Amino acid sequence: MTEPLWTSDEIGAVTGGRMSGVFEANGVSIDTRTLEAGDLFVALKDARDGHDFVPAAFRDGAAAALVEREVEGATGPLVIVDDALEALGKLAAASRARTSAKVIGVTGSVGKTGVKEMLRAALSPSGPTHAAEKSFNNHWGVPLTLARMPRGAAFAAVEMGMNHAGEIGPLSRLGKPDVAIITTIAPVHMASFERVEQIADAKAEIFEGLAPGGVAVLNLDNAYFEQLAEKARAANAKIVTFGEADGADARIDSVRVASAATVVKGELHGRPLVFKIGAPGAHLAMNAMAALAAVDAAGGDLAKATLALGQWRTPEGRGSRWRIALGEAGIDGEITLIDESYNANPTSARAALAVLGAAPTTDNVGRIDRGRRVAFIGDMLELGPREMEMHAELASAPELKDIDTVHTCGTLTLSLHASLPNEKKGKHYPSSAEMAAEAGRRLDAGDVAMVKGSLGSKMAVVVDAIRRMGTAQRDNGREGGA
Repeated sequence: MTEPLWTSDEIGAVTGGRMSGVFEANGVSIDTRTLEAGDLFVALKDARDGHDFVPAAFRDGAAAALVEREVEGATGPLVIVDDALEALGKLAAASRARTSAKVIGVTGSVGKTGVKEMLRAALSPSGPTHAAEKSFNNHWGVPLTLARMPRGAAFAAVEMGMNHAGEIGPLSRLGKPDVAIITTIAPVHMASFERVEQIADAKAEIFEGLAPGGVAVLNLDNAYFEQLAEKARAANAKIVTFGEADGADARIDSVRVASAATVVKGELHGRPLVFKIGAPGAHLAMNAMAALAAVDAAGGDLAKATLALGQWRTPEGRGSRWRIALGEAGIDGEITLIDESYNANPTSARAALAVLGAAPTTDNVGRIDRGRRVAFIGDMLELGPREMEMHAELASAPELKDIDTVHTCGTLTLSLHASLPNEKKGKHYPSSAEMAAEAGRRLDAGDVAMVKGSLGSKMAVVVDAIRRMGTAQRDNGREGGA
């Protein structure tokens, strides 16, 4: 019989809550839309009050609900506490304390979720591996991830994000990572910071909870490496570096991007490495090296990890690819869609444009003889006082060289639209909804489309509109070329 994730006795002892029944929980949920039978439902107060959904949680099979008050219509056991979020944090701390899992914390300006997902894939062959299903990296996401960690986990990858200084420190102290990765430092969330150096300090808070003898995995190529290394040394961390620079512990020698994969050659602590990543993108090589350095530091099997990365795929909204078959059984050809709609900043936008620029098109299958590479770009948010200028600078990025057309939408991308060379300038739309309404008219069989924007720009509606042009199928990679 499978051991429960939590018993009512454990939850009562950890949270100090008042119990109205005996139960066992096999999971923890904060959302009735994804709740599974047997979950403990935690009624958090955020945009909406979770207490309003307690009756629905029980109808969907919740084992119990952790609440701050009695709830009318509740048909199962309640755990009543003073503060539900604080109680979730206590469950997280208890979960971390009872496990022998090696925990890897991941932060950085870009690449956090990708590295977390690479770690999930790369560590799984070495033992049971736990990681959040989504980008749960904030003040409730990290506690939820930890509270869900199975007792028998051997490894855990925990993403830690922030919008302001002082946010990552408490998450790190809760997660107590054995290994801490900082992917890179870039001008992201500049609305909350005056200088990029302050972002580096905020990301370095991940070392505050680092376990004794812990390892800091740092990007040697990044301009803020020394600043981060100083913080790591102050936390008595062992520093392991990755990058293309001479002297990196996990060093990239060469990267070859094919249509469905990326091949990387390099070395780790002097040992030669040659491996494939199951998705195209030169920027993925850096993420993979960070992940492999962390796998090695956590005691995982490096050979199995490199093989697993060959099966890794980009997460939804972060470079996932779709094939859109046009007409019945694709008789009218197909369009390739690269979905980058979950997040955006200048660094990740350039990486996405590089991937689009390298994507193969198909000629002589549509109304237009030549297949094109078409970018649909929405506003990049939280960039601070230079936001308009930073959008405009994207127009001169070398990664635009192989892009045929750039369509834009929103307020900030007006500066990008105005700065684009005439031969690449597409149409500007006031909103993503208006762009979505015309997206089908801007594409033809043989084209490759890439949709990029911050989550708040709502570019997912453009992705949906393109997928509705035909029969959409997730492209998990094609044979050849790698």
